[in-house]
Amino acid sequence: MGYSPRKRAKAETPHIKSWPEGGDKPKIQGFLGYKAGMTHAFVVDYRPTSTTSGKEVRMPVSVVETPPIKIAAIRAYKKTNNGLKTTGEIWATKLDPELSKKLPLPKKDKKKNWDFAKDADEIRALVYTQPKLVTGIPKKTPEIREFRIGGGSIEERVKYAKDILGKELKVNDVVKEGGMFDTIAVTKGKGFQGHVKRWGVKLLTHKNSKHRRMIGTAGSWHPNWVQATVPQAGQMGYHQRTEYNKRVLKIGKDGDEINPAGGFPHYGVIKNPYILIHGSIPGPVKRLISIRDAIRYQRGVEVEKTEITYISTTSKQGV
Repeated sequence: MGYSPRKRAKAETPHIKSWPEGGDKPKIQGFLGYKAGMTHAFVVDYRPTSTTSGKEVRMPVSVVETPPIKIAAIRAYKKTNNGLKTTGEIWATKLDPELSKKLPLPKKDKKKNWDFAKDADEIRALVYTQPKLVTGIPKKTPEIREFRIGGGSIEERVKYAKDILGKELKVNDVVKEGGMFDTIAVTKGKGFQGHVKRWGVKLLTHKNSKHRRMIGTAGSWHPNWVQATVPQAGQMGYHQRTEYNKRVLKIGKDGDEINPAGGFPHYGVIKNPYILIHGSIPGPVKRLISIRDAIRYQRGVEVEKTEITYISTTSKQGV
């Protein structure tokens, strides 16, 4: 019941509710990319407690294409008894015309006044993607999301925000090889499914009349209504999920070194910078993936750079 109610996500673009504390220097604590698919690589095992530590092992890796994102605006927040309240925002003068399809853009201000950020407790950036740069994404309308600027003092964060407003950020400005991050995305949608597949309840015995793939009871007589804890049929999949502590094995600049023969199935070829993530991540191919600094990672040794000896580029078309 930890994931209930299991209904469709409100938006396909993942939203982030909580952020970790930053480091010594200010930086944006998230990035956006598009899932291209999966492959495998031979990597020298970086995990110190693993039985194969220091040995070459075969690892499944997820490939996420990460074209540059742009900073549309900077927003300041003040902590109150009722949560965070905005104290003001400032928008970049030059914005992509495609962004107007997503939201009404503010009028251009001749004077940029940053007084609203003086007494702020939180500084965040409104970033938007550039899907027109990606071959496998059949749309031009960007997605816009709000990311926290963490690390350092408020004055340092405001100075950092002034420097990046209206500019492009690349993935290596936010992510480093060997770092731990959380991936947030909307999972594959599986439509309307029955009791057994959706909740994993046992099949009824062969002596049961009419049905086997049903629940044995809808609940007690009192209370005399069907409670939310009763496993029932309904929507399965297309839920936003967070996977914690995923390690970035590689940050690549040239897609030719990772593209399989014939391209990634249902996606195509990668032409932008990309990252390799150890293991699987939520969502189907072409799904927008949000990457956030790890919020629960408290143990282990930081890996400066993983040693990759081979990345498979064989055709995945028959898979």
